Amino acid sequence: MTPAADQKQAVRDQFGPVAAHYRTASVHAAGPDLEAMLGAATLRGDERVLDVGCGGGHTAVAFAPRVAEVVALDLTEQMLEQTLELAGERDVDNLTTRLGDVEALPFEAARFDIVTCRLCAHHFERPARALAEIARVLVPHGQLVLVDIVSPETPMEATFLNAIEILRDPSHVRDHAISEWLAMLGAAGFAPEVLNTWPLRQRFGDWVARIGASEAAMRALETLFDAASEALRETFRIDAERGFELRNALLYARLG
Repeated sequence: MTPAADQKQAVRDQFGPVAAHYRTASVHAAGPDLEAMLGAATLRGDERVLDVGCGGGHTAVAFAPRVAEVVALDLTEQMLEQTLELAGERDVDNLTTRLGDVEALPFEAARFDIVTCRLCAHHFERPARALAEIARVLVPHGQLVLVDIVSPETPMEATFLNAIEILRDPSHVRDHAISEWLAMLGAAGFAPEVLNTWPLRQRFGDWVARIGASEAAMRALETLFDAASEALRETFRIDAERGFELRNALLYARLG
């Protein structure tokens, strides 16, 4: 396998067994970012929407009642099953699923009016390629609405964040800083803007259980959290139980 193929298989191996957690976890099922994504998009009601990295389906199902069609795409079959189950629970009938890779989207050019992406872009092996593919399948002046965990701009804090993310989830690639996202989006032909950011509080036990982290990974993570400097503790709001705070950002980008 190529390194990129290895990483995509790692995503399938990591998330397939725990897919149901991502349909029920409050971090994914709710939160101000999901409602803000709906508010960010300019909707008439006749749009065709592609949700990439759909996970448990919350974004796709949220958009479906407000648009003509939603296609939910994911690398993992089990995630698509969870999405269909959620759609059935919510009586959504204009949603279909597609197994596929955001870096090689299985759609013709200019197929969609809007692409959404929530809490999955940190798994993109080649984010520039993914953004190029998103641009390809969007109509002229199409919209991208993206939410992801973002890294601090300072190297020490970014290194700590990505170290704990990779220890917890070996398929993690990188939480990018906002400045990096703006640069990548601009290079892909989008006019991007940051609409909002939110704190995302994590309980350590829930955070490691949701992904099915190994015992060895949990011990290593405990060591990293306990050894964190005062500056890191302040940045990530680490408490005595190893609870901590991530930050989500909502980026809206219109294709030129």
